[in-house]
Amino acid sequence: MKALVAGFGNIFFGDDAYGNEVARLLSSESWPSDVRVVDFGIRGMHVAFDMLDGYELVIFIDAVSRGGTPGTLYVIEPEALTSTTPDAHAMELHSALAFYDGLARDLHADKQPKIIVIGCEPESLHEGMGISDTVAAAVLATPPLVRKVLEQHGIGAQNYATHQTH
Repeated sequence: MKALVAGFGNIFFGDDAYGNEVARLLSSESWPSDVRVVDFGIRGMHVAFDMLDGYELVIFIDAVSRGGTPGTLYVIEPEALTSTTPDAHAMELHSALAFYDGLARDLHADKQPKIIVIGCEPESLHEGMGISDTVAAAVLATPPLVRKVLEQHGIGAQNYATHQTH
């Protein structure tokens, strides 16, 4: 199974950099050859185009405000993609997914990937660099969750034992 793990966020808005930080952490590890880890930042249009590259699973890592306690991790399966007009300069995750949905329809993509979002409840999204201590702890707790989601979709723990660096 070919999987894309996509960090998403804006490093200039505090805890919105959660996805970027997780992608950076995951990139320091070795992964099976069929798993690609990328920090897309705010390049939602790029991730939408990359999703057309035959991935069977795409895991987005992003700050997600759901009203919970800051640092709470969520595993979300988007039910429906909302139609929004994409703006390349303000591409949020829902806009990137909607843009991808439109591309896939326009290109008559036969097979669309399963999409999972691993989200973290932010503490602060105010302008400024650096994530809160609460979200920094969530960053460290995220890699095992990514591995669990990959395992649930056919990329097993045995692959990590042979590919992971220590």
